Amino acid sequence: MSEPARPGLRNPLAAVRGAGAGALVVEALVLLLAIAPLARIGGAERGPAIGLVVALAVVAGLLCGLLRHPWAWWAGLVIPVALLAGGALHWSLGVLGVVFGLLWGYMLNVRRTILANRPSDV
Repeated sequence: MSEPARPGLRNPLAAVRGAGAGALVVEALVLLLAIAPLARIGGAERGPAIGLVVALAVVAGLLCGLLRHPWAWWAGLVIPVALLAGGALHWSLGVLGVVFGLLWGYMLNVRRTILANRPSDV
């Protein structure tokens, strides 16, 4: 008789890394798409705001490849925190900081939940 199939993910580490990388890619794309509106309606602080957005998009892209390290998951919090601080440059950056903070908090919760329930033989 064959062994019964185990429910769950075959490779939970890879699944969690993929979900985190997907979230970071979405963040980077949204940040890059925010450049055009900031350039049009950014006001007096449009240059620093655009610089912050471009820098954070690059950070998000770099963190995608580093999610195999546990510290990179916590480094992902730099993006929403920096955007919250960037709310002083333009209010829309603060709104993005709140949205990305909620997204990344959810990703950290998913990571904790999946990795806590993985089988010991993996």
